[in-house]
Parts: sequence; C-alpha cells; structure tokens
Amino acid sequence: MARIRSFPPLGRRSAHTLVLGTMPGAASLRAGEYYAHPRNAFWSIVGALFGFDAALDYQTRVRRLSDADIAVWDVLQSCERAGSLDARIDAASIVANDFAGFFIAHPRIERVCFNGATAQALFRRHVLPSLGTPRIAFVRLPSTSPANASIRPAAKLEAWRAALDPDALHNAASTEVT
Repeated sequence: MARIRSFPPLGRRSAHTLVLGTMPGAASLRAGEYYAHPRNAFWSIVGALFGFDAALDYQTRVRRLSDADIAVWDVLQSCERAGSLDARIDAASIVANDFAGFFIAHPRIERVCFNGATAQALFRRHVLPSLGTPRIAFVRLPSTSPANASIRPAAKLEAWRAALDPDALHNAASTEVT
C-alpha cells in the first residue's frame, strides 16, 4: 500500500466551526478536492444549509463555506489505505494532523463536527490526548460518504442542519468525544 496524504485545511482564521473527515478518498485525492466523489453528500448538504448550489465550481463552493465561517479538514495527515474506505486504513501507519497548531491559527473555533464515526474515533485516540481539555463542543454527524447508505439523505441533512445551525453552536454538548 502506498502512503496517502490529506489536503491543507480549508477556511479562514475567523472560522467558528471545523468539519473533520478522516482522510480524502481516492476520487478526492485524484481531483485534489475535498469530497469529490459524485455520490458523497457533503456538498449537497452544506449547499442546502448555506444557500448555494452544490454544482458550483469547487473554488466557489469553498468560498461560500468559508463565508459561513466553516473550516474543513481531516483528522489524518497521512496513512496507508487500500481503496477509499476508512475501514481499510492501516492503523500502524496513522499520522494525525497538527491540531494544536490549527487551533492556534483558528482561535475562534468553538465546535468540531465529525463527518462520521471513524473521524471521531481517530480524533479521540490520536489527537484529543495532546490537546488537554479544549473549550470546544464536539458533535458526531452521520457520514456523508456513499458507503453510509443505511441513513436516508433527508435524515443526514437534518442531523447536519441541527449541528451547523448558528444557534446550535451554543447548545451543543461535548460529550460525544469524551
């Protein structure tokens, strides 16, 4: 297996919310874009929530998300993985991204939303111990991956709406990660 690497984070210093995936899939790595697989629901969900068309070009979608003060990144900086499924990640190869540095560079982050259970579990295991007790709300959301077909698209949208609603920021519980 070849070592794969994630992308730099998207978002401005003013971001208040960070959405974390695990590691870009093969389609995303080929395109050099977050959530590039045509059946991944990420862009359609955030487009619906923030009022933009998911069919816009990538840079415009990124700008619209940044305008909403949402940042996007992945838990892993690099790993070895066959294919695109998180379950295929070689646990011994995991290198986490520099979250201490990220949070210093993005001091307004108040909420981290995990795009799926694997992102949450890897963050809890490989990142959280080095952060101490951050004053950040942690929320696990249903994965937008097409592999997560057990949850209806409307249910995914509603879960993401509840978490990314500006009022939800102050009502979110951080018990999801601890």
